[in-house]
Amino acid sequence: MSVIQIMQIDHASVLITDVERSRSFYRDLLGLKEIAKPKTFDFVVLWFDLGDQQLHLLLKHQPDSRSPRHFALRVKDVQTARSYFRAKSVPVEETTPIPGADRFFIYDPDGNRIEIIQWRERYDPVASGAAALDRGSARVERANRDSGR
Repeated sequence: MSVIQIMQIDHASVLITDVERSRSFYRDLLGLKEIAKPKTFDFVVLWFDLGDQQLHLLLKHQPDSRSPRHFALRVKDVQTARSYFRAKSVPVEETTPIPGADRFFIYDPDGNRIEIIQWRERYDPVASGAAALDRGSARVERANRDSGR
């Protein structure tokens, strides 16, 4: 058992190249609440409140390249979200289904990938027919623990 107890993801950070363009996307289009960054920060960053989590946008000279990396925003009605983004001319990228959920991806102006997801029921690996866990990594973890690593 671990000495520390991870409780939840605290925040996600993504790179942006234009503060006002990104503020418009995240605050105005997505409707996120912008909050003040810590006064000790002497660099450009936008912070957004997501309830018990936050989203941080870090200004850099070049965007992060497109990749499978992403963060997900949970919505109450994914069909409404799809219609909203299409009406705002934001391309909607459909993706692999997850049993009990409906989801799609959008991209911010810097190409950061954002998953929009609605869970219709709590994820249950057994009910979804999920593959068995790879127990090989559990054996390695146990061996490391037993050897004192």
